[in-house]
Amino acid sequence: MKRGKKYNESAKKYTVDNAYQLSEALGLVKTMAYAKFDETVDLSVKLNLKKNQSVRDTVVLPNQFRGEKKILVFCKPEKEKEAQEAGAAFVGADDLVEKVKGGWTEFDVAVATPDMMKEVGKLGMVLGRKGLMPNPKTGTVTFDLKGTLAELQKGRVEFRADKTGVVHLAVGKVSMESEKVAENVMAVVTEIKRKRPADAKGEFIHTVSVASTMGPGVWVAIRDQE
Repeated sequence: MKRGKKYNESAKKYTVDNAYQLSEALGLVKTMAYAKFDETVDLSVKLNLKKNQSVRDTVVLPNQFRGEKKILVFCKPEKEKEAQEAGAAFVGADDLVEKVKGGWTEFDVAVATPDMMKEVGKLGMVLGRKGLMPNPKTGTVTFDLKGTLAELQKGRVEFRADKTGVVHLAVGKVSMESEKVAENVMAVVTEIKRKRPADAKGEFIHTVSVASTMGPGVWVAIRDQE
């Protein structure tokens, strides 16, 4: 793959095949970031999974790095006040279902109470395509709106392994202190390990790497961080 001049210049600052300690790897990511905007730091974790195995859950990152999330809540009228007081940007039932059905998705997270899922489930073509469909596995189908919205605002994010067994997740910004990004990385890795399938054999985490939005990836010797 042909790379740009700035990318190639950045890549000269490290040894491609080396696995670095987490703090050193993040330091390199910061050094090699060259974009004019504040690049996101992305984490990639390759897992040894069989075809029938999956890893999916949520984690609350210790250090938030994004602005306040716009949360939409699908709920019946009796739960609307709770949702509004918990900080939901949009609250409603059939009216919101119809609005989203028309293609409106100007929100970051969608939460639904269980008694709304019959109607919300019809929005798969809109919400599913954007990864916004409420799901019990990620805690976004719940009657505990106050607790759920509090965690989402604190930095709760979903992670899941893709078809190749890799978990991709944003864990910080280049402008953040490396120690805070490292805390986020380890929080994710800890949760991934906790979700190890019971029938998984051998080494579960194969490789870990970090990279900025535009920069090259750096291998992390994550087992040395435990």
